[in-house]
Amino acid sequence: MAAVLESEKEISGEECGERRNVQKGHAGMEIAILLFDDLTALDAVGPYEVLSRIPGAKVRFPAREPGAKRMNGGSLYLMADCSFKDVPSPEIIVVPGGPGVGAALNDQATLDWIRTVHQTTRWTTSVCTGSRILAATGILRGIRATSHWMALDSLREYGAEPVSERVVREGKIITAAGVSAGIDMALTLVGIECGEQTAQAIQLAIEYDPQPPFHAGSPSKAPKAVVELLRSRTRPR
Repeated sequence: MAAVLESEKEISGEECGERRNVQKGHAGMEIAILLFDDLTALDAVGPYEVLSRIPGAKVRFPAREPGAKRMNGGSLYLMADCSFKDVPSPEIIVVPGGPGVGAALNDQATLDWIRTVHQTTRWTTSVCTGSRILAATGILRGIRATSHWMALDSLREYGAEPVSERVVREGKIITAAGVSAGIDMALTLVGIECGEQTAQAIQLAIEYDPQPPFHAGSPSKAPKAVVELLRSRTRPR
């Protein structure tokens, strides 16, 4: 199996290189997945599992201060391996969401880093309520964007146009709906960057073939009682 996947990397790597039109000798695509305390783990880990498989890609986990970041729930930590100054020009950024978004919205260093790197990114992306952080920088003003269904309307406060779609692309900005939608967003991005065959190979490698036991994955499908229960118990994540 490992040999097959290595072969796929070689083939898809050529395709990625052609589509990216990068300068000769480029060491690889740098991808930055923002970390902060109290984020929802799958918002970061889902895209990581997809984007880290782009041939030649280098994934970094920047934070205002390097070190272990506690995920929502408190039992899991992800390691921020660098600070913002160490990642001045990533080609892709991923901004996750979670309860910690409230603190991130008031962290000027985080907002300034996103604004700065957005000027030179190939892709600026978010998952779940991470779109609120993008919106707070002014990046989403006047464009369509999505978020977790319980936080969708809050995007209007920043001049964005909230839409209830799983993945929304506006130019080089891609926003994803709640939590698991980050995987869809990442596969969409790989399909654009490297072609459908590479995206499909990654999807197959991670065996992403959702067959949920319940049809309750969105407020339009879930029983009304379940929607109301979640509204009463849960903060947007």
